[in-house]
Amino acid sequence: MAVLVDQNTRLLVQGIGTEGANHMRRSVAYGTNVVAAIHPRRGGEQQDGVPIFTTVDQAVRETGANVSIIFVPAAGAADAMLEAASARLPLIVCITEGIPVLDMVKVKNALTGGPSVLIGPNCPGVITPGAKTRVGIMPGDVFLPGNVGVVSRSGTLVYEVVAQLTAEGIGQSTCIGVGGDPIIGTRQVDAVRMLNDDPETKAIVMVGEIGGSAEQEAAAYIRAHVRKPVVAFIAGATAPAGRRLGHAGAIISGEDGKAENKKAALRAAGAYVSDSPADIGTTMKRALQERGIA
Repeated sequence: MAVLVDQNTRLLVQGIGTEGANHMRRSVAYGTNVVAAIHPRRGGEQQDGVPIFTTVDQAVRETGANVSIIFVPAAGAADAMLEAASARLPLIVCITEGIPVLDMVKVKNALTGGPSVLIGPNCPGVITPGAKTRVGIMPGDVFLPGNVGVVSRSGTLVYEVVAQLTAEGIGQSTCIGVGGDPIIGTRQVDAVRMLNDDPETKAIVMVGEIGGSAEQEAAAYIRAHVRKPVVAFIAGATAPAGRRLGHAGAIISGEDGKAENKKAALRAAGAYVSDSPADIGTTMKRALQERGIA
């Protein structure tokens, strides 16, 4: 079992330009069932054998697509998310970065209470190794099927964490890059909740960043509900206050945004906190051994 994407995923690619086409090919090579692509001027054509439609609604009706991945440029990405939501797709993954905050406010409000789950924007996507299903831009060759779920605000740290886990012989259930923008669809606490509810996920890695209070929210949930081992790492511990580093959401403003306060909250919740990104894999190995989880 997995969360968000599995062997039943039928993927639709919105924005079949150069990047969209390149990552579609990689997803197909990984084993993902890609059933449709969207381009406003190429309806009726094909891209590497995948039919292209002009609208999401038509693609969903004709192919049964149930997941969309969005590579539309920032100026049109909000409209692409809203179009996917209008077609009532259960899962929307937006890779696009640089989307204006006001656009995301409108998208967030429109999706609230609806059937669509949004991952991102400005994220690497979702991957379930056991189902050979890749919805995003993650390098599939570092993943190993298993029972450790990964949640991360950082895209590149997903790959680093997974490479370490795989090197330790620890496989992954589902890996979710939630994105680092100030306004995202699925928060860390939401992703942790999904993995906690998944009976096949036996442990969780959570990678956070400075800025905001997302990690404290996740820590409160972990303390109250999670009995699986959780390994956590907070990126940006040496960043000066008030300076944005990388992600738009990674800026310290107030006490909650500081790395040391996030770490303290996670330790108080019972998480194994790694102070170095290089130790996440070995920390998880130790956590699994201490809990007697094969």
